[in-house]
Amino acid sequence: MKIPKGIKKAFDVASTVIVSLVVIFAVLLVGVRLIGLKVFAVISGSMEPDYPVGSLIYVKSADPTEIAVNDVITFLLPDNTPATHRVVRIDAENRHFYTKGDSNDSEDGPPVHFNNLLGRPVFVIPYLGYVAHYIQHPPGLYVAIAAAAILLVLAFLPDLFKADGTKKENGKGETPNTEGEKPQPTDSDKTSSEEVASSPDSVGKQKMG
Repeated sequence: MKIPKGIKKAFDVASTVIVSLVVIFAVLLVGVRLIGLKVFAVISGSMEPDYPVGSLIYVKSADPTEIAVNDVITFLLPDNTPATHRVVRIDAENRHFYTKGDSNDSEDGPPVHFNNLLGRPVFVIPYLGYVAHYIQHPPGLYVAIAAAAILLVLAFLPDLFKADGTKKENGKGETPNTEGEKPQPTDSDKTSSEEVASSPDSVGKQKMG
């Protein structure tokens, strides 16, 4: 079966677009970790509008001594939940940061110890956090698996049709021998038979020639 050029072109475009999106998304979620960035999804509005809910923030490790007042930092709360707030005061002697969400009316309760610093956000991508959270939990996880299966089909389907069409094309014009019919010997077959009959000693001596 030969695929029409229009359909084949649509397959190629669709598969290219999907593969590109998957690669980009994989880089944004996983690949950036190879260059030392941590990725977190924003689940509260305490830092809006700079860090809206549903965003992905990319955090780079930092030394506590590099942090200054008014810097935004990502840190671990006492229950080990990551949070991102702005530094409003620093107690260098006791190694504590005092933080506050931009949208909050008051400072955070407990101070942040220097040891709980994860780093500073370097950039943010709005809405991508919704996607990341969705595909990591059912039913989004199942949707992602199904999408991967469809991607494989789109990638290999044109080749399968092409292989099928090639087999059929190669089979054109071939007529199988009917039962009881013997193939007619060619001139070369006749010559070989005559040579073997006239030179019995050559059998087994001329296998290569």
